[in-house]
Amino acid sequence: MEKYREIEKSIIKKFRKDIFSKFIKAIRDYKLINENDKVMICISGGKDSFLLAKCIQELIRHGMVPFEAKYVVMNPGYTDQNLTMIKKNAELMNIPIEIFTTDIFAVSNKLSADNPCYLCARMRRGHLYNKAQEMGCNKIALGHHFNDVIETTLLSMFYGSEIKTMLPKLHSDNFKGIDLIRPLYLVKEEDIIRWKNYNELTFLNCACKFTEKVAREELSGKRKEIKELISSLKKNNKEIDNNIFKALDNINLNCILGYRKDGEKHTFLEDFEKEE
Repeated sequence: MEKYREIEKSIIKKFRKDIFSKFIKAIRDYKLINENDKVMICISGGKDSFLLAKCIQELIRHGMVPFEAKYVVMNPGYTDQNLTMIKKNAELMNIPIEIFTTDIFAVSNKLSADNPCYLCARMRRGHLYNKAQEMGCNKIALGHHFNDVIETTLLSMFYGSEIKTMLPKLHSDNFKGIDLIRPLYLVKEEDIIRWKNYNELTFLNCACKFTEKVAREELSGKRKEIKELISSLKKNNKEIDNNIFKALDNINLNCILGYRKDGEKHTFLEDFEKEE
């Protein structure tokens, strides 16, 4: 059996409960993909985006929703070695990718040499929307997963002084008619890693010079700190991660000090005074 067939079989069989069923549940519960959508699947070279691409292929193959998918790799300035790895993985996994090149790494490092990650992320998003528009796609699919969601939530609380999270889909503010979707929203990173290891696959992490330097110097970022915190808490309560996630869908507005909606600030006093 060809390697890509084994990989596909593992998603449908061995990892059906932990990966494919959760992928399908997110598609259905959050109405991420509709009939006749044209979806641009963004492949960064990492485990998450390559798994997303294979799940999308399975979704199309089984005819659950008739839609079209385009598999796109943005080259922000990868080394030849890293770009070759992406191409080889795409060939190995039978994913027909289209590669387009940008100068994001060079520009972000030049304009923000000490911490280019924020600028890099913003520039990536803009280039992806432009590419989707060029291809006539109405949706962009990213590989963010369950752990990204809860980690982002805690990062916002601890370092941003607000409660907000990563949504399963959102409209673009600047590109009308294009939505961003996250089909792996319910899939846990530990299961993605198990799938990767089971199939003996090797993928890229973020491959820019800045993050490579950080890794060499063994510096810890805030997200790593949050990952370690959640892991530590799970030793005493295995449901910690699930509880954080469920809390985002179970906010009791009767017991919060305030909230913002469409840029307007509201406080508990508004309803409190009405009850007098």
